[in-house]
Amino acid sequence: MVRVLAVLVIAILACTSSRVVAQQAKTGAIQVAVVDESGGVIPGARVMLQPVDPAGPPIDALTDAQGAATFSGLPPGRYSVRGEFAGFDARQLDDVRVRSGTVRRELRLPVARHAEDVEVGQDNRERGLDPRSSAFASVLSRDQIDALPDDPDEMEAALNEMAGPGATIRVDGFRGGKLPPKSQIRGIRFRRDTFAAEHHGGGLAIVDITTSPGAGPLHGTADLTFRDESLNARHPLSAARGAEQQQNYGFTLNGSLIRNRTSFSLSNTGTHSYDSQAIFAALPGAAVAESARRPTSRNNFSARIDHALTRSTTLKAAYQRNHARIDNLGVGDFNLMSRGYSRRTDEHLFRASLSGPLGRRGFLETRVQARDQALDASSLVDSPAIIVLDAFTDGGAQIDGGRVTRDFELASDIDYAVGRHAARVGVLIEGGRYRSTENRNAGGTFTFPSLDAYSAGRPSTYTRRTGEPLVSYGHVQAGWYAQDDIRLARSLSMSVGVRQEIQTHIGDWLNLAPRIGATWSPFKSGVTTVRGGAGIFYDWYDAQTYEQTLRVDGTRQSDLAILNPGYPDPFAGGRLSVLPPGRLVRAPGVVQPTVARTNVAVEQVIGKYGRVNALYGYGRSRTALRGHDVNAPLPGGDRPDPSVGTVTHVESTARSAMHMLHTGFSLTLPWHRTSLFVNYTLGRSMNEADGPFSLPADNGNLRAEWGPSPYDARHRVSTMLNTTLWGSVKLAATVNSSSGLPYTVTTGFDDNRDTVSNDRPAGTGRNSARGAGRWELGSRLSWAFGFGPRTANGGGGTPVIMLRTVGGPPAETSMGGVSGGAEGRRFRVELYLAGTNLANRMNAMAYSGVLTSPFYGRPTAAAGPRKLEVGVRFGF
Repeated sequence: MVRVLAVLVIAILACTSSRVVAQQAKTGAIQVAVVDESGGVIPGARVMLQPVDPAGPPIDALTDAQGAATFSGLPPGRYSVRGEFAGFDARQLDDVRVRSGTVRRELRLPVARHAEDVEVGQDNRERGLDPRSSAFASVLSRDQIDALPDDPDEMEAALNEMAGPGATIRVDGFRGGKLPPKSQIRGIRFRRDTFAAEHHGGGLAIVDITTSPGAGPLHGTADLTFRDESLNARHPLSAARGAEQQQNYGFTLNGSLIRNRTSFSLSNTGTHSYDSQAIFAALPGAAVAESARRPTSRNNFSARIDHALTRSTTLKAAYQRNHARIDNLGVGDFNLMSRGYSRRTDEHLFRASLSGPLGRRGFLETRVQARDQALDASSLVDSPAIIVLDAFTDGGAQIDGGRVTRDFELASDIDYAVGRHAARVGVLIEGGRYRSTENRNAGGTFTFPSLDAYSAGRPSTYTRRTGEPLVSYGHVQAGWYAQDDIRLARSLSMSVGVRQEIQTHIGDWLNLAPRIGATWSPFKSGVTTVRGGAGIFYDWYDAQTYEQTLRVDGTRQSDLAILNPGYPDPFAGGRLSVLPPGRLVRAPGVVQPTVARTNVAVEQVIGKYGRVNALYGYGRSRTALRGHDVNAPLPGGDRPDPSVGTVTHVESTARSAMHMLHTGFSLTLPWHRTSLFVNYTLGRSMNEADGPFSLPADNGNLRAEWGPSPYDARHRVSTMLNTTLWGSVKLAATVNSSSGLPYTVTTGFDDNRDTVSNDRPAGTGRNSARGAGRWELGSRLSWAFGFGPRTANGGGGTPVIMLRTVGGPPAETSMGGVSGGAEGRRFRVELYLAGTNLANRMNAMAYSGVLTSPFYGRPTAAAGPRKLEVGVRFGF
């Protein structure tokens, strides 16, 4: 009997094994590698698999970071494979036969000719639900990227102006460092519906910059721009045109080291310049309207390697070395020449990322960044500072010492898709060691309420920071999240997620941040998309905020304050009142600032070429950081604790609220390669504090500080137009405007004796006055030509296509380099003339709100006048 059972068991196992083997033999796989004509891989290409025999529904996928797409579990038969990517002609392989095992094929896409149309047949409604689509986003074309400033710092400022306050700029997922040269930028995308759990901050704009790998034959660019005061207008607050000159240089070099496996990118950019800072001040009996020269020297070097570990796994490594030195910082506006100081910054940055599939349904990306930064500052003059409120500031800058930062960032994300679910989990860890010898106000500062008080030698306060400035500490912050994007129907998707964040030096550890969002495409045409979201977000308790409370703790350093001091000897005089040392303290129970945000948005496609969207967002917080003097004088003038002076608590008790209505319009026309972007934002931003150390005018009534935030511009408009005038002559124009910013009216006196001259007239609120609005017109006119042999693809240069999704407007893109008449030639040259503030409008940046100032109610600082620069770019 036992032998019979054993035989039966063996027979059953044999049958089962044969069935499993037979079933495994009945399925196969296709792996498709999408490359360009030079063999360089194309990540993000769309691959469509169509079963032919037996017939079946089509299957599509996007290539991974190594340009590969894999289709598994396929029944044996014949298939057709089609590959598409913006900027290339689509290609198709017919009669691909699948049996057991994996069939590998390569799709080599040729570069598309100028202005050729490619239709991507994605379902219109599904396209609107795709979070990677261009819905609710502004994507800059190649021409628009080329129209941005060449200087990395000026380009960053322009992107921040376009995105609005609070925007975050990321390069290939990393924050910090310098922006890459324009020729290495593949795309720039502005997003505002950032309610995914993967984001630390939300509701505000994220600017994502992606760079191109250096695949293909050796190619590169060389740039030179020049600006001189002879091309500029006079600063509106100066009596004469100030000296200015700027020379920017740069080069890039890109190519393949090992075909289909390893590529590299190199770049080096630099600036040697000096500009003029307008001094607009009033001395006793005389006004000052002159300019001071500010020399600047910068150099940014970067190197990057992209290496294919396998056909589907890519390792990227990059290094940056950034150096800058600026002299005569601190000079300008009310600050006289003696206020100058120099600052030198040296930064070494290393980045690496590893991305590839995780099993059949998953994808893993891990990023790591390490930074070593040293900053040193030194004042031009070593003497006490003299501040006459909104009249002039003289004496030393009181800024010396340095700061060494060694920090890191580690982030890892895992995507996993099954059925209707697309899940993502991830972790972010940031931290570092910091050593700072920064010494401020070591020589002391006299503050005078008016010119008359200065002439009489009667300052209202004298303050000085005493003690040893050296501090050394560590700081770590981390967050992890989980999110699931659920496709409920062809026209409806929902996203749910949660994020948890923690920090050292903060006691609250249970910082859960739930997020939820939904996207609906109500019509089959897909021309309308509605999206909404809500969630909780946390702000970090900044390392430098912790550093100040660690340094000025009453032991290492403390703040000396004297009311009604003598002058020039603060300790000589009959009216002086010397306060005991003060300190900065992190208040007990301080937490990470919490913000609750929600928004709703709708986007509508208009015809073939237009798109319009509108987004309303609301956010509020009751735990924003503020400063609070817990030892402020009582109504009689005495302090609660007479043994100490000002004790500034950093508290998380301030309120803030934000309303925003953002509208955007884009129009992309194939005629003359014309594109137009218009963004308008109507907003209102209110809060109770300007920062963690800003003290209220009345420490006994913190709620009286409720008012507009310093960045509360009610109206903001950003417009960008690009077109080809004729032949290879292109024109780009930008208009940025905003309504006036608020400022606070103060008496100029310290009547409440809290050592801060921010007392306001009775009935006057914080930031209750407003300056005038600002607008600026900029433009760039360029002409390109090419010479030498034609490139192998016959198109060469900068191939540009109009990518048209079915039922939607086209989106222009290109492969970088120099365009226009240079197309199709081995060597390309572009000449251009660029200008800012072409209307030479006086755009005030600050107003005096001090009643005792001779400039009360008048602008005291302004943006730069009209400036023109010429440049040349050589590409090969």
